[in-house]
Amino acid sequence: MDASNMQSKQYIKMTETPVPKLILMLGIPTTISMLVTNIYNMADTYFVGQLGTSASGAIGIVFGLMAIIQAFGFMFGHGAGSIISRKLGAKDVDSASRFASTSFFSALVVGLIIGVAGLIFIDPLMRLLGSTETILPYARNYGIYILIAAPLMACSCVMNNILRYEGRAAFAMIGLTTGGILNIFGDWLLLTVFKMGIEGAGISTAISQTISFFILLSMFLRRRTQSRIALRHFTRDVRDIIAIIKTGFPSLVRQGLTSVSTMALNGQAGLYGDAAVAAMSIVNRICFFIFAVALGIGQGFQPVSAFNYGAKKYSRVKKGFLFTLITGECFLGCMAVAGMLLSSHLIGFFRDDPEVIAIGNVALSFQLVALFFQPLSVCGNMLFQSIGKNGKATFLALLRSGLYFIPIIFILPRFFGLTGVEISQTIADVLTFFTTIPFVVRFLKTLPKDEVSLPPVSEQVGGDLSDAQPVKCD
Repeated sequence: MDASNMQSKQYIKMTETPVPKLILMLGIPTTISMLVTNIYNMADTYFVGQLGTSASGAIGIVFGLMAIIQAFGFMFGHGAGSIISRKLGAKDVDSASRFASTSFFSALVVGLIIGVAGLIFIDPLMRLLGSTETILPYARNYGIYILIAAPLMACSCVMNNILRYEGRAAFAMIGLTTGGILNIFGDWLLLTVFKMGIEGAGISTAISQTISFFILLSMFLRRRTQSRIALRHFTRDVRDIIAIIKTGFPSLVRQGLTSVSTMALNGQAGLYGDAAVAAMSIVNRICFFIFAVALGIGQGFQPVSAFNYGAKKYSRVKKGFLFTLITGECFLGCMAVAGMLLSSHLIGFFRDDPEVIAIGNVALSFQLVALFFQPLSVCGNMLFQSIGKNGKATFLALLRSGLYFIPIIFILPRFFGLTGVEISQTIADVLTFFTTIPFVVRFLKTLPKDEVSLPPVSEQVGGDLSDAQPVKCD
């Protein structure tokens, strides 16, 4: 299929497919990718948990390190992806490769810097992330391999998001799920069969990330996408880099604050021993696994909102937001109730330590309550970022893990001890929910009406559409 024909068919798909169907088409592959990714994260937690409580705590420490790497990857990926999707919605296809290549090589350089600096200052970095002296040896041995793979991890985040924003989430799913499945097998092989300890978990993660990187890259090199990745496409205009960073900055804030909040959480939990660090680490993994489904559907909404906003089909943006919000609320509500009934069993599966189970059971119960408040906050943030409302998106991204959580995690334990640590995230989620409401309501009320339909796509973009299947407009 020639390029113009592919562009025309993609435009029809993104602007005429019924919104719920389109979001599910794009969201289900992303959901599968996130579930597999979280399954292998939980596999790390399970296998490493067999090594002891301090080793379990190291998982939470390294999770903060991975959040730093992903923060920059998501910044460049969401930044370029949102711009590319809106450009394609406006039928401006010439700049796609420029933004894709610029974001890819920028992430590669930043990943190299993080990897080299992290390896040089590995012990101070692990302590900064919240490691205690007993957890440090495990965190160091695991973190070394994550830092080695840092450049590829950052670039994978970029390619994954560009594929999603182009409406090709299935391609992203192939790369991420393959790496995830290999990581699970690698954990079992290196930890259980070869008895390599926590180093085995680190090696398995690094290898799986490398394989995932090359699979994702092959999608661009084999011309399965509209955008191309090549050094010759790297921009010569600094304004393009600034545009990517500005658009992706909410992702950097969101992911970066996830890392900072993880440091703060580990530091405060560490005051109550390694069991508290291990318990909070396990709880976070469980809750994020549950939330991954709703987040995956939300990420299916992002390219739909960006593309149709660029195409000036505003009614589809609103319809997509409401569908995503309702779907997320229904699913997370059901999962929260189920999780409350099974909370002690879930914690015990990962670490058979009575103290860890007791702490984790309380924390998990509170965080499951928070799931009811998360869909609106996350969907609102995704909405504003995908359509280029960077100021609102950045402010909302600051709330959950930053402006609310960080003060709360330091204040509440002073009055309520360990319970203050266990309830901090829930309170931050509730406050973020109520803060997001007026932003979303005002935007939906002021959203313009759709513009008058343009001439047929074939007349504007060119190309033979004889093989394109008609799609009923919703």
